[in-house]
Amino acid sequence: MLGVLRGRRSERAGFELYGAAVRGGRDPYFYATLGVPDTLDGRFDLVGVHVVLVIRHLRDLGERGTRLAQAVFDAMFSDMDFNLREMGVGDLSVGKRNREMWEALHGRAQAYEAPLAARDVSALAEALTRNIWRGDALPPPGAAPALAALVLRRDDELHGQDLLAGQVVFAPVEAAA
Repeated sequence: MLGVLRGRRSERAGFELYGAAVRGGRDPYFYATLGVPDTLDGRFDLVGVHVVLVIRHLRDLGERGTRLAQAVFDAMFSDMDFNLREMGVGDLSVGKRNREMWEALHGRAQAYEAPLAARDVSALAEALTRNIWRGDALPPPGAAPALAALVLRRDDELHGQDLLAGQVVFAPVEAAA
């Protein structure tokens, strides 16, 4: 019984942390000022950056943090599943699309890890450019390093927040910029 209650608390806290990552990734500053494409892909990438930051910090918080990191991941892909269905993606394609998004998030997490750990704005800007402004789109001048600096600042914001309680707040970007 205690394990079930613990699982429900982790699930609820995971959804709370994922919701905070969504709010953080939807800050209008990213789209209006930095020129992040305001598309399904652009929004996925910015939410993904915030999820990666949260999971990155949870990994350092022991077994409870690891369980909660999995709950955040599960919440994200439950939401992705729901959104794909809402957009009219057929049942047979939802699993495949969800798997593609999972692989994309995992690849991005790996690409961001070393620059985040090294606090390397330039390397992080390169990784963000490859993932956010992919294809023919180029970031506006100065946007990639500015976004990288903001991501590092957001990473710093997570220190001292009560992630294990499912609580995190990302400050509005314009207030921090």
